[in-house]
Amino acid sequence: MNRITSQLGSQLSLVSLDGTRRSAPPALVLVGHGSRDPRALSTIRTLMARIRDLRPGLPVHLGHIELNEPLLPDTLAALGTGDAVLVPLLLSRGYHVKQDIPEAAAASSAHTRIAGPLGPHPLLVETLYARLVEAGWRTRMGDADRRVSGVVLAAAGSRDPEAAVDTGRTARLLAERLGVPVVPAYASAAAPTVPDALRALAARGRHRVAVASYFTAPGRFSTECAAAAPWIAAAPLGAHPGMARLVLHRYDQAVAAPEPAWERQLTSA
Repeated sequence: MNRITSQLGSQLSLVSLDGTRRSAPPALVLVGHGSRDPRALSTIRTLMARIRDLRPGLPVHLGHIELNEPLLPDTLAALGTGDAVLVPLLLSRGYHVKQDIPEAAAASSAHTRIAGPLGPHPLLVETLYARLVEAGWRTRMGDADRRVSGVVLAAAGSRDPEAAVDTGRTARLLAERLGVPVVPAYASAAAPTVPDALRALAARGRHRVAVASYFTAPGRFSTECAAAAPWIAAAPLGAHPGMARLVLHRYDQAVAAPEPAWERQLTSA
């Protein structure tokens, strides 16, 4: 019954109020980084299911930058000359957003737009907060506990300075949400490391420190960062409903943007 209802809703969404047929929406292509950890692919597929539930009739596809199939070029090739919006499952600006994804889009025959990275955004902050609460963070905290508490926002890391700007913005928003200091830290390619951030907070008298996992899915980096936590470690953002809403928000932003117009990408030289 649910399948029939979904199919009916998809068909009706293509019919306008005056009875004329609307054009099909551009496909949403989730662009994952890829991971050797099988939990990552399983998590992204669950996220895709949530997105489809929220937006029946929207074609949702997946392409990876590396390590997992389907790879992004293969996903785009399967779309032919159709319209697609590429939504990176990445949390900040960096090489993949600025180079890898645009190059793959330019090499395809599809009419594409590329959405911005997921972060920073208030929906990410609410998801981080929810994951911390799931791990044991108290929603109500007295002044004494607040004075000794803190959070390390553990992210993947990038050599691109704009990535650190984006992560720092998320850390500030989360600090406002929690009412305690939040220090961004990185698993690779940037400083400080998670252990260094934990030591810095301890030096400020913050001994009740949680690690917030600023990763879209489980993997080696998220596991290593969680292992360093002196108290609680939150799960990655994963397939939280807030993530599904944020993906659709980035998709809608890209579709609505007036520039650039939908154009067929030409193969780069």
